[in-house]
Amino acid sequence: MSDLIKMFSERGDLAHVALLLWAIGASLGLWFVLREWAAAVRRFDDFVHALDLFNRRARRRAQDEE
Repeated sequence: MSDLIKMFSERGDLAHVALLLWAIGASLGLWFVLREWAAAVRRFDDFVHALDLFNRRARRRAQDEE
């Protein structure tokens, strides 16, 4: 590993290594954000579905009581 670092430092390609590390970090961050966003959308969809079910049952009970 130290040979790889020595090769990059001798050739002056440290900026390329830094850019690669930044790109990897940004890609992983984006993947994490999208994964969490998808999970939040699923939770919200489950909530809306449960609320719709509750409203249907409440309407049915109100009609039965009339």
